[in-house]
Amino acid sequence: MTQRTATVSRDTKETQITVSVNLDGKGELDCETGVPFLDHMLDQVARHGLIDLNIRAVGDLHIDAHHTVEDLGITLGQAFAKAIGDKRGIYRYGHAYVPLDEALSRVVVDFSGRPGLFMNVEFTRGNLGTLDTQLFWEFFQGFVNHAQVTLHIDNLKGFNAHHQAETIFKAFGRALRMATAEDPRMAGQMPSTKGSL
Repeated sequence: MTQRTATVSRDTKETQITVSVNLDGKGELDCETGVPFLDHMLDQVARHGLIDLNIRAVGDLHIDAHHTVEDLGITLGQAFAKAIGDKRGIYRYGHAYVPLDEALSRVVVDFSGRPGLFMNVEFTRGNLGTLDTQLFWEFFQGFVNHAQVTLHIDNLKGFNAHHQAETIFKAFGRALRMATAEDPRMAGQMPSTKGSL
């Protein structure tokens, strides 16, 4: 198996971020973003996606977390795009339903080469810790634009905002794991009738 790893850095006047990914990892996270709830969500992605993530982010948190969260989504998307390569032999599509007590979320991803985010989530609280729940959309928008994926996120039920977020990120990790897995029946073929993605 070809090693599917990548490291990407983003350095702006607002943020300095470095992300390393191993798509065939053990689910290990080494993360410092300065936004504790975001770190908690990234741990869900790593653990449930069996993706190793090493993330260092320094941002203008004295303003708010917007630039840090958005730019982390961008950098993580770039790292995924680099690690996945030309996408030959992968399953391409991934999906997961994840419950947590009263909450249930569904995430579906397609490594299509066409960025698109379709997110249907009504958080029951505006903040989780220091993190504005509106910023989850910014994170996923940055990811899809730079990983070049189509991503559907639906929170189907739930009244605890922490549970809503956690089911989304766990399902996101599991959908990524399914989509990026190497399909032995594809044997290096492109998973598209077009011949490219």
